[in-house]
Amino acid sequence: MRAQASPATPPAADRFRRLVPAGLLAAALAGASAGCGIAPTDVIDAGAPAVGVKAPGQPEADVQLFFYGPSGLRSATRPAKAPVDPEYAIELLMRGPNHAERQRGLSSVLPEFPGRLTADAEEGAVVIGLPMNAKLLDSASLNQLVCTAANARVPGNKPPGQVAVTLSGDSVRVGPMVCGGNNAFPVVQPSPTP
Repeated sequence: MRAQASPATPPAADRFRRLVPAGLLAAALAGASAGCGIAPTDVIDAGAPAVGVKAPGQPEADVQLFFYGPSGLRSATRPAKAPVDPEYAIELLMRGPNHAERQRGLSSVLPEFPGRLTADAEEGAVVIGLPMNAKLLDSASLNQLVCTAANARVPGNKPPGQVAVTLSGDSVRVGPMVCGGNNAFPVVQPSPTP
C-alpha cells in the first residue's frame, strides 16, 4: 500500500510559486530601506519660511503686474494679503520690476510721469488719470497700464478681458480699452441695426 500525501503539504512546485514572490518583496524592501546611498544631512538654513499660503476656500489675492520681456508683454504675479484695487496695482507697476522679475528679463517701458497716476474703479470699468495728455502715451506703456488695471480687483467681478479701461489726461480720453491676452485693444461697440 502506498502512503498518500497529506493535503496540508503542498507539492514542491506550489511552495516554489509562493516563496519566489515573497523573496522578491523582501529584496525590494531591503533595497528601499538602504536609502540608495544618500547620507543624512544637518538642517540647512535657507532663509525665512514660505508665507502667503491661501486657506482653502479663500479667494485669490495675488496681484498681476504687466512688464515687457524678450517675447513681449508678460504678467508677473506677486503675492498680496488682500485683493488689490487698480490704483494700488498701478502704484506697484510704477515702481518697476522687482529683483526676481528682472532676473526673468522683465522691464518696464513706462515713462517718467510729471505727477501721480490715479485709478477710479466702478462696475466693470476703470478710469486711469494721467498727469499728461493721454494721446501722448505710446502703445507699449498703454498695454502695461490697461492690462495691470484690468487684472486688479474691479467692482462687478468681470473677467479681466471684459473690464473697460479708459485713460484720461489733459482733457483728452483714450479708450475704453480691454486687455486681451497680453495686449490692450479698443472696445468694439456693435453697430446699430437699422
